[in-house]
Amino acid sequence: MIHHVSLGVSDLARSTAFYTDVLEPLGYRIVYSEPNVSGYGREEGSDPFYVTQCDNAHAAGPGSHLAFAAERRQAVDAFHARGLALGGKDNGAPGIREAYSPDYYAAFLIDPDGHHIEAVCDHAGATER
Repeated sequence: MIHHVSLGVSDLARSTAFYTDVLEPLGYRIVYSEPNVSGYGREEGSDPFYVTQCDNAHAAGPGSHLAFAAERRQAVDAFHARGLALGGKDNGAPGIREAYSPDYYAAFLIDPDGHHIEAVCDHAGATER
């Protein structure tokens, strides 16, 4: 349904470093780069997520967040730990979210620009930590 998502950021270098590190354990990497934008995906030609330099960038605020798919729970843990180490704020430690489903393992962060992000592994059989 969604072709891509772009978040406006106030400091592209900082956000590129942040997202490159937190998305790596989820299997995403930079696949597109220009002076004012970094695009992430799993392979060249697949860049569904962008961070774009915008001098007046503002996060969408409460009620909005972007969830990234993870294959394993350990990737969710790494996403959260790396995000905290790079200046992100904890918005929900890694763990099961029973209210969503018995297999919904997620972690929540607020990136350096205030964007709410999540990593989630929600399929049975991905219980290895």
